[in-house]
Amino acid sequence: MSEDRHPLFMPLIFVGGLIFGFGLGFSHMAQPEVVLNFLQFQDFGLVFVMFGAAIVSGIAFAVMPRLFDRAPLTGNTYGRRLKPFDRNVLIGGAIFGVGWGLSGICPGAAYASLGIGNVTILWALAGMFVGAYLQGYWRSHRTGSETAPAGAD
Repeated sequence: MSEDRHPLFMPLIFVGGLIFGFGLGFSHMAQPEVVLNFLQFQDFGLVFVMFGAAIVSGIAFAVMPRLFDRAPLTGNTYGRRLKPFDRNVLIGGAIFGVGWGLSGICPGAAYASLGIGNVTILWALAGMFVGAYLQGYWRSHRTGSETAPAGAD
């Protein structure tokens, strides 16, 4: 599928990441202390940053399909991908929230935090990678055991 992408797809993804990281750094959301202050109801700046991002994203998701019938860089048709709201979403969200509360940083902000010189965030990033790997390993083995034929010798 990547061969069908526009040649500017990857450079624009990079530019989007630069803008995202700069925005997180500029709004001080790349500092775990700011996020922890939000979680302790002491600083509500994160609400305004998230609200601003949601408005921009919402407008883009509402306007783009009306202007174009296909995504400009990938050529894919616009469509909604619905994920069921099930116990995996609830449990995963709760685990993510505990990790966010303990580390004071979410994955995107952790990378931006490196950019402002916070090298101790590497511990949180390492934990995120190990946690994601363990979850993938657990899921692949759980799915494999569920699909194995019963009584196979």
